[in-house]
Amino acid sequence: MKMNKRNKLTASLLTGWLLLAAAMPVTAAAETSAAPSVKTDAQVAAELGVLQGDGGGVTAGYLAKATTRIQAATLFLRLKGLEQTALAYKGSDNFADAGSVGDSNKTIMSYLKANPALGWTGTGEGRFDPLSGVTDQQYYKVLLEALGYKQDADFTYEGAIAFAKSKGLSGIAEAGALRNGHIATATVEALKAKLKSGSKTLAESLVEAKVIQADKAALVKYARIGVVNDAALGSYLADENGKTLYYFTKDPKDASACKDQCAVNWPVYYADQIQVSSLMNAADFGTIVREDGKKQTTYKGMPLYTFIKDEKAGDVKGQGVNDAWFVVSFPSVKVASQDGIGSYLADAAGNTLYLFTKDTDGKSACYGTCETNWPIFYSDHMAASGELKVQDFGTIVRDDGTKQTTYKGMPLYYFVKDAKAGDVLGQGVNNVWYVIPPSASDKQAEAEQPSAQAPAGKAYAMDIFNFEFTQPEITIEAGSSITFTNKDNMQHNVVSDSLVDGKPLFQTPLFGQGESYTLTFDKPGEYTYYCAPHKAFMKGKIIVK
Repeated sequence: MKMNKRNKLTASLLTGWLLLAAAMPVTAAAETSAAPSVKTDAQVAAELGVLQGDGGGVTAGYLAKATTRIQAATLFLRLKGLEQTALAYKGSDNFADAGSVGDSNKTIMSYLKANPALGWTGTGEGRFDPLSGVTDQQYYKVLLEALGYKQDADFTYEGAIAFAKSKGLSGIAEAGALRNGHIATATVEALKAKLKSGSKTLAESLVEAKVIQADKAALVKYARIGVVNDAALGSYLADENGKTLYYFTKDPKDASACKDQCAVNWPVYYADQIQVSSLMNAADFGTIVREDGKKQTTYKGMPLYTFIKDEKAGDVKGQGVNDAWFVVSFPSVKVASQDGIGSYLADAAGNTLYLFTKDTDGKSACYGTCETNWPIFYSDHMAASGELKVQDFGTIVRDDGTKQTTYKGMPLYYFVKDAKAGDVLGQGVNNVWYVIPPSASDKQAEAEQPSAQAPAGKAYAMDIFNFEFTQPEITIEAGSSITFTNKDNMQHNVVSDSLVDGKPLFQTPLFGQGESYTLTFDKPGEYTYYCAPHKAFMKGKIIVK
């Protein structure tokens, strides 16, 4: 049979695809199960009544606020079962600066002064400094004492963080100045810990003291998925014992291709009740039913596994095995979007981040009442997703000694009136507060055009289908963007061949069928790229003019 050039090409492509398909695992679609019960630290703490928020409750704005000494002291009394006793105290002697807080807090300060054995003796010269901030070291001291340990007898103040880690408390280590979201994480962690006496957990003791309702106590027993920060790998997910969680690049979305001996080497992770960091989105977790009938937890459609050779918390021996197994990265900042506003920066939970046009030269001009209304954003281990580049983020030390994350030199803030993920109530406030487009390059330009999305350019679309980038070579104008959309029932990503300080110039996370990621190219040049799980045959080139 004769074959014309087009038919030969078609046959060649078909043959190549059949060979490729033969190399791919054949996986029956997994049955999706009822979603697991997933709650954040903040939700657990709020439902237990341990974290009570302000007048508006435990909102995103509240969690972003800086934690004060009077808050920490109140939580200490609550965890010791002494809060109501303190509020009923009738003594009149108090710290010199008691007038800076409301009546109930004045009463608590008076009670603490009358009971120095509790450890809250003030900051010197008769002062308590109720509105000053709290560090991770200070709050771990609070939690350790709530568990029955004593400073100078069981641990030193300088060694508080290390001692806390030895008792299983590490969720906010190295966080520095604390926000209420940190407090939620650390407090729930402490509720699971055993008292110094070893007879019961802190939560069990609070049930007995009727601080926590007995029917709510089961919340503390939820299996925890946390975030581990690593200098080499960035931030990634781990179970409550600190064992690393992995994904398998050959898994289609919401299905597992790991069976038989693979499943022995890579045990599936499953929990029907999960507690996660307040920075996470509970909706990202799900459950599938595997072919063998077992259930498996998923994160953004990726089935989760542990590795049989990981012997202790912190082991990452599965990273990169067979170029198919990787830790599950957790970005600190991502790109969100809304009609009328476009794309903008948000934290990992989707809470909007803002810039302040009065900030100059990478220095914050927001203090006092301003900072109360616009809490600062800080992440000690930055990881970014999508079109964002880690090298665009930095850290400044503010005048009060606290740290703040910057994006392209711009200090980042929350807005206290944003009550939930997706709120953008701070946009345009007083004509000085704006969301931050990922393409932002100059703060003053953004102030003049706060909704600008990118330099002049066009928007291009690139499908990923049949394990190919549908336009292997594309020419675009500087300032243009390309949206990659995955049409395969297999996860892919887009990774630059070029390295900056040893890291790809751009790298998207893996994204599944129907998901998209957009990259913007501002500078002329040639950019070659590949899909990491299928690097041998999935490659492309972008020419920017």
